[in-house]
Amino acid sequence: MSVVAPSGIKITAVETVQLPQYQNILWLRLHTDAGLIGLGETFRGADAVATYLHTEGARALLGANPLEIDRISKLMLEPYIGFRSSGVEIRAASAIDIALWDLFGKVTGQPIHQLLGGLTRPRIRTYNTCAGYSYNKSGRQRAVTAGTSEAPEGPYDDQIAFNHDAGALAQSLLSEGITAMKIWPFDPFAVANGGNFIHRHEIDTALRPFRQIRDAVGDRMEVMVELHSMWDLPSALAIARALQEFRPFWAEDPIKMQDTDALVSYARRSGLPVCASETLATRASFIELLRKDAVDYVMLDVSWCGGLSEARKIAAVAEGFQRPVAPHDCTGPIVFAASIHLALNLPNAVFQESVRAYYSTWYRDLVTVMPRIENGMIYPLQGPGLGTELAPDVLTRKDAVVRKTTAADI
Repeated sequence: MSVVAPSGIKITAVETVQLPQYQNILWLRLHTDAGLIGLGETFRGADAVATYLHTEGARALLGANPLEIDRISKLMLEPYIGFRSSGVEIRAASAIDIALWDLFGKVTGQPIHQLLGGLTRPRIRTYNTCAGYSYNKSGRQRAVTAGTSEAPEGPYDDQIAFNHDAGALAQSLLSEGITAMKIWPFDPFAVANGGNFIHRHEIDTALRPFRQIRDAVGDRMEVMVELHSMWDLPSALAIARALQEFRPFWAEDPIKMQDTDALVSYARRSGLPVCASETLATRASFIELLRKDAVDYVMLDVSWCGGLSEARKIAAVAEGFQRPVAPHDCTGPIVFAASIHLALNLPNAVFQESVRAYYSTWYRDLVTVMPRIENGMIYPLQGPGLGTELAPDVLTRKDAVVRKTTAADI
C-alpha cells in the first residue's frame, strides 16, 4: 500500500549536508511536496559535487517526479561532459540516484532490497578492509609503513595492525567470524618510487604481513591485496610473482584502469585473480573489461559508478559474463547501507566490503540505524527505503554546512 499517490509527488528542494570532520563525505537530501525526504551520499570532491548539485542538478531535479528513476538516471548520467568517468557529474548522479531509491522505498513502505527484486540470500559474507578509524575521513588516505611505531586509536586500528602484526590481526578477525581481509602493504613503495619500480628488498618487506597471516592462521583467512592503481605493468607483475605463494583471493586494481589491454596482459601473466574497479563509472567501462577477459571479480562503488540504478545494470552485465560482484565500501554510512541492499539482492554478489573501524564507531554517530553485522555476515536493513537516516544532531551541529536550493533560487 502506497504512503502517497506516486503520480503527484514532486521534488521541491535540493539540500546538501557536510561536516568539516568528514571532509570527503557529502550527503544529499531531496525534499518533496509529500513531506518525504530521500537521502543520498557520495564521496570525495565533496565541495565540487555540492556546487554541481545546487546548479546543474537542481535545475534538472526541481519539479520532477522522483519516482521516474530511470529517466532521471539517464539524464544525469549523460551530461555533455563527464560521462564514463567517476568525476563530479557522475558522483552527483550517484548521490541523486541513491536518494531517489530511498524515496521510492518511503513512498511504497518497502526496503530498497525488496524494490530491487527481493533478497537472494538472508545475509552476505563480508571482508574487512583493514583501515583505521581516521583512514579516508578527510583528504587523502593515511599512509602507514611497515614497522610503524604509531599508536593505535583503538582496538580496531587495523591499518596499523597489519603493518605491525598481521597474524595477530587475522586471529582477531577470525574471533569475530570474519574470514576475509584486505591489506595494502605495497602502497608506501609506490609512493616512494613513483609506481614504476620496486626493489627486491621492498617486495620482501611488503610480503611480511602475508607471511605472518599464513603462519598464524594458515588458509582459514582469505587475503585480498589492494594495489590502488599505483603501479605500472612490470612492477605490478613483479609483485604478483612474489605474491603467488601466499594465494591471495584477488589482486585489486593492480595498475591504472586507463588501458584495458594492459590489464588483460596482467591478468594473463600474473597468475592471480584480478578485481577491478571502484574507479570506473557506468556499465560501458565494465563491459570493456569483461569483453576482453581482463577481470575476474567486478568491484563497483555505488556512489561513484552512477548509483544503485547503474550498479544493478553493471552487476547484470557481469552475471552474463559469469563474473561475481563485490560492492566497494570504504566511504560513508549511507553508501554502506545502499550497498548492503544491493548486495543482498544481486544473485552474483560474493562479498560486501566493510571496515570494522568504521561501523563500530563513527558510522554509528552519523545515522539512526546500523545494519546487523555478526559472525562475518551482514544482514538486511528492514525499514522503508534505505532503512536509516542521518542522525538528527548531524543537521543541527553548529559546524554543519547545510545548503538548500529551491525553485525560487534558480
